[in-house]
Amino acid sequence: MVEYEYQVLTFGRGESRSAVRQALSEQAEYGHWELYRVRLYWGGVRRAWLRRKIIRVRRTA
Repeated sequence: MVEYEYQVLTFGRGESRSAVRQALSEQAEYGHWELYRVRLYWGGVRRAWLRRKIIRVRRTA
């Protein structure tokens, strides 16, 4: 069974699309996160959920 850890990023109404795109791409490139969900709320607030796999190492000996 695959397990994920999640991170939620919130962007205010005043942030441009390019700034949001840059922040998300930096998280993906350097933190190995993938975009899971984006929601746009009343008032212009964007909330993005990022996820990445949790890799558990099993003892072999």
